Amino acid sequence: MRTPDDPRPPGDPAPAGYLPISGYGFIGNLRTAALVGRNGSIDWCCFPYLDSPSVFAAILDAGQGGRFSVSVADGGSGDQDYIEDTNVLVTRFATDSGRLAVTDLMPLSGEIAGRGGSHAPPVIVRMLDCEEGTVEVAVEWSPRFDYARTRTQIEEVPGGWLATGGGEALFLCGPESAAIDEAGRDAVLRARFTMREGERRVLQTHWGIEDMTCDPARAEAAFDETIRVWRTWAHYEDLAQTPRWAGEWLPYVTRAELTLKLLTMADSGAIAAAPTTSLPEEIGGVRNWDYRYAWVRDASMTAQALVSLGHPREAIEFLQWMERTAEAHSGARQPQVLFGLHDPTADPEEIELEHLEGYRGSRPVRIGNAAARQLQLETFGELVSTGYELARRGVNLGPEALRFLSAVADYACRRWKEPDQGIWEIRGPPQHFVYSKVMVWVALDRAIYLAEHHGLAGGVDWWKRTRATIRERVLAEGYDEEVGSFVQAFGSKALDASNLRIPLVEFLPFDDERVQGTIDATIEHLTKNGLVYRYLTDDGLPGGEGAFGLCTFWLVDVLALSGRVEEAKEIFTGIVARMNSVGLLPEEFDPGTGEYLGNFPQAYTHIGLVNSALYLAHAEGRWVPEHAPAGIPREGLRRRG
Repeated sequence: MRTPDDPRPPGDPAPAGYLPISGYGFIGNLRTAALVGRNGSIDWCCFPYLDSPSVFAAILDAGQGGRFSVSVADGGSGDQDYIEDTNVLVTRFATDSGRLAVTDLMPLSGEIAGRGGSHAPPVIVRMLDCEEGTVEVAVEWSPRFDYARTRTQIEEVPGGWLATGGGEALFLCGPESAAIDEAGRDAVLRARFTMREGERRVLQTHWGIEDMTCDPARAEAAFDETIRVWRTWAHYEDLAQTPRWAGEWLPYVTRAELTLKLLTMADSGAIAAAPTTSLPEEIGGVRNWDYRYAWVRDASMTAQALVSLGHPREAIEFLQWMERTAEAHSGARQPQVLFGLHDPTADPEEIELEHLEGYRGSRPVRIGNAAARQLQLETFGELVSTGYELARRGVNLGPEALRFLSAVADYACRRWKEPDQGIWEIRGPPQHFVYSKVMVWVALDRAIYLAEHHGLAGGVDWWKRTRATIRERVLAEGYDEEVGSFVQAFGSKALDASNLRIPLVEFLPFDDERVQGTIDATIEHLTKNGLVYRYLTDDGLPGGEGAFGLCTFWLVDVLALSGRVEEAKEIFTGIVARMNSVGLLPEEFDPGTGEYLGNFPQAYTHIGLVNSALYLAHAEGRWVPEHAPAGIPREGLRRRG
């Protein structure tokens, strides 16, 4: 995907044993996923689900995390790319004696539009093809169950090898011969063989003991079906919805679309924030979090992106899942901000895995996420926006959903005066974050709309009075004349990039001088080398973090819709150029080196790319979909250039 005049991916080489985060591709089956390095090593995978304990976790501990590696004899890295319009990944190695292609996939069959129509066995298929000459191939298979907390044993069984530990099992078939190294605490299987031009070998690893066979013909059929499934989905159920608005950005938008789908769980419609845990926001730092959860706040932005891309079923089902899940928690003291992907009632207790060294020594490694227990007032806005987004797409919310949204609006009215942890889940003392107050305003504004147009019953007069009070308070205490910008919290002079969304959620128009002042202040004080920091203030944690991908796209959005199109295009082009070789983006970047930071690939960042491409299309006068993102004037929705 990288163009010849744009030779990145960025980032300094990582120390021995670790690839740069940008050095990975991403495969999956809508239940779980894996990261595949340019060196042919699968260094992260959880089975059977994305939020299950890891089986391969070398990305978090190169020594004991476990991996499934296929490499050439000299141990060098290859070039990666996806088979067009799929999530099937190919890594090609070139040696002095020949060329090897390793094709990685998790098989998928059936119908993947929406949820419930697909079948995906818990299998990784690795197809090895010698494309030229002869190649010496080395294989390492070292499963480490339960985040390497349990001892792994490997034994040869009919048809292959079986790894067991802690009551779990993983089966491998494909290598004709292998040796089991039991010198350490955990066993390692190693194989070495020569492949000649035109020869193909298929390696498969299966979760559990239900399928302990290796049929190359079946694997090749699975390859063909998986290609068909991804291409059918990517080419859209309704060709009229093809994002022709994307123009020259279409390849990048398509990769973002396929990445978002990979993070969608087929059984529920939930979308994970990222497939990984504890990839650091600062190398060697402590800001390492588990993102294998679905956050409420992702709902509206995900819906906008998927609907814009011609996938309304995913968008509607995701919003409905968020609504059902939040409703199931409505008896709690406050709405929960994140939920498990497969069991939303499970307690996401945050635990530190002290035995793992972390990516490049970045401790601690965490599983679970204590942010679930925080008060984040902006969640109220996302919850009611969930219903709003459904309703304006013609979905009948039903009486139970309407009652729930009415209760959320009432709850927002009662609690809006309290300090909270905010959108960035600050671990320090709660504050009166400006963006949090704005999003409570959004909750009430959308509830009033639903009451006036879709039969939502409740205290509309109360909501209107509170909405007006919040607006007055935000304008009086959230904007600082001396700074010339909206600030992070009442009484603060610090900036926060979340305030870029103030016009996007229609709190103020784009031509308001306070909005433009906030944009200019963000560019001057929070932007470095075309990348935007969330904030630069003390947040209760030691160390720092990188610039945030989504905030950078927010800056693109507000510049584009403010008529500052050339500035928007410059920043958009810059962040797109930072995509890795297969078109993936992380949570954060080091603005100095370009190195990837944080969990990867990040749903938020890819949502941002899709929406920014759409905003730019609108700003340039191209046709955009009927249900375009918020902030675009309704009379301009179907404008054509």
